[in-house]
Amino acid sequence: MGNAFAWKPLIKRTSSLFVLSALVAGTVACGGKETSTQPAATAATTAATAAASTKPAGGKSYELLNVSYDPTRELYEAYNKSFTKYYEEKTGNKVTIKQSHGGSGKQARSVIDGIKADVVTLALSADIDPLEKEGLIQPGWQQEFKLNSAPYTSTIVLLVRKGNPKGIKDWDDLVKPGTEVITPNPKTSGGARWNYVAAWAYSLGKGNDEAQTKAFVGNIYKNVKVLGTGARDSTITFVEQGIGDVLIAWENEALLSVKSEPNKYEIIYPSISILAEPPVAIVDKVADSRGTQEVAKAYLDYLYSDEGQTIAAENFYRPTSEAIAKKYESKFPKLKLVTINDAPYGGWAKVQTAHFNDGGIFDQIYKPAAK
Repeated sequence: MGNAFAWKPLIKRTSSLFVLSALVAGTVACGGKETSTQPAATAATTAATAAASTKPAGGKSYELLNVSYDPTRELYEAYNKSFTKYYEEKTGNKVTIKQSHGGSGKQARSVIDGIKADVVTLALSADIDPLEKEGLIQPGWQQEFKLNSAPYTSTIVLLVRKGNPKGIKDWDDLVKPGTEVITPNPKTSGGARWNYVAAWAYSLGKGNDEAQTKAFVGNIYKNVKVLGTGARDSTITFVEQGIGDVLIAWENEALLSVKSEPNKYEIIYPSISILAEPPVAIVDKVADSRGTQEVAKAYLDYLYSDEGQTIAAENFYRPTSEAIAKKYESKFPKLKLVTINDAPYGGWAKVQTAHFNDGGIFDQIYKPAAK
């Protein structure tokens, strides 16, 4: 992102819808210094005709809806501008892209309930799997794109106020009496589930058994002051409303906060966190019916290009391209990361069932304060 981020004009509590249209631009390239005896108007017409003849035939117009999770607004605003320009230059076709944002689980539910998304770019595979079960996405969607359809990654960090007045250094400090924690609701937010699993991984990494870990994570949630509906909602609570001592956050959200107001916030990188791998997928049933399957695939493929990876890095997502990651390595500190497929997790399908389905472990440990 080029300019310093301004929170209040851009952050919204409700799902947002953005439209980014491809702009028509004509350029004429000149070769050597050869002179012409043609009249100026005729020469210009000839040059324009020659330039136009090198462009793809194209001429079609498409519209895509990208249903995404909460904090990707800025990423896809920048990415969509780049893709629409690239796609028109390559094919001669125009594409208009709309964005919808909210808690990842809530967004997945909206697609099941009928929102005509051509693509989904959600926080975790457990939010895309239900779309496959509903017949909206073809089986094997994670193999359609590279790296299990996860073009960029992130992790979970702790955002505190400047000077770190509560002296927070690691996950242990989140269970101390009097520490007010802000995090979203795992029932509606994909980021919240990554937050939860990162804390769980820390406890297991210290040698605690499952019962001790359940108690540890439960004690963190006892200190939760506000349980937001999505990651951006929780960021607003912490940043704009000034509530809480620590925000459990996506790394990209935390970096965005610090960039916006470096004198107000700082990031604590915990000793153990989770490798968050937000996946993408074509909503095949919608794309087939709307005739957007080809452009939808091109849209998601472009995320893996050098330009797509650079845009991800500029918006504080960790690029999966080794070359682009090397270029931006100073932006992303190295830390110990577990993955959702490590033992004892066994992947998101298993974790979702055990922890976040109704009656699961989260429901057992989190008891909202009586009003």
